[in-house]
Amino acid sequence: MNVLRCELPGLLILEPKVFGDARGFFMETWNQRRYQDAGITASFVQDNVSVSRRGALRGLHYQNPTAQGKLVSVWQGEVFDIALDLRQSSPTFGKWHGLHLSSENKRQFYVPPGFAHGFVVLSDTAMFHYKCTELYSPKDEMTIRWDDPDIGIQWPAIEPTLSEKDAKGLRLRDVPKERLFA
Repeated sequence: MNVLRCELPGLLILEPKVFGDARGFFMETWNQRRYQDAGITASFVQDNVSVSRRGALRGLHYQNPTAQGKLVSVWQGEVFDIALDLRQSSPTFGKWHGLHLSSENKRQFYVPPGFAHGFVVLSDTAMFHYKCTELYSPKDEMTIRWDDPDIGIQWPAIEPTLSEKDAKGLRLRDVPKERLFA
């Protein structure tokens, strides 16, 4: 497995070994020892799958105080995936990292606690897998505006389809400090 470290500390891009032949392919998507060696020491407690259509934008979501780390990947289609640093003591607070995840490149993206996460679907449909370090807690969930001009995420040129919750996301400057990470 190839491990790429991002400019925002804690974010990891993982490229699992893929074994393919005329029948298709095989790859290992989780191996506790191998991923611990890569720097992911958290335990995972919940897996989620979402299926979305082209243009669906989900995010930017996070939970606090029950912060979730996420190991994400795309099993079908392609997305542009984003992590936003919400750790107030971090020199990269308010900065974001984006990358393409697809069933073709088979990359995984580790987003540790302390980050907001979101993605937009670029293919006709996408099946997105989340492996989470904490259970979903609706009372702790927060949403940052996907188009907050202070953050300046450079999304691919599309007209996004948003949920009501995502359309009502807060600008980062309007999030109460106690809802961010120390």
